[in-house]
Amino acid sequence: MTDPEQKDDFDKRLAAARQRQESKHRPRQSVASMSGAAVGLRIAIEILAAIAVGVGIGIALDAWLGTKPWLLILFCILGFGGAMANVMRTAREIDRKTREAKQAASDLGSGKTRKTSR
Repeated sequence: MTDPEQKDDFDKRLAAARQRQESKHRPRQSVASMSGAAVGLRIAIEILAAIAVGVGIGIALDAWLGTKPWLLILFCILGFGGAMANVMRTAREIDRKTREAKQAASDLGSGKTRKTSR
């Protein structure tokens, strides 16, 4: 192989490796960048899943311990509480991401740069 051919081959392999690395380290879609319908669907699924888990645990414990319907009622309430905690956490995350995006846009517009560390 001649020197220019080696350089072209190296450049192609380097570009392919960079593309693979970028695809691995590409950030996930954040909650703030999701559409309203996507956020609503996520919240609805979280509510249904938490309540379903609570009801399932309550039914299983009631059948095992013979305490019908008390543990079902208790775990249904606990599932609903967990669902509301998830909704509040998601709302805070959306609010934080929205504020960060607005701050970054205002900093960009004013020519300021801001370093963020994670």
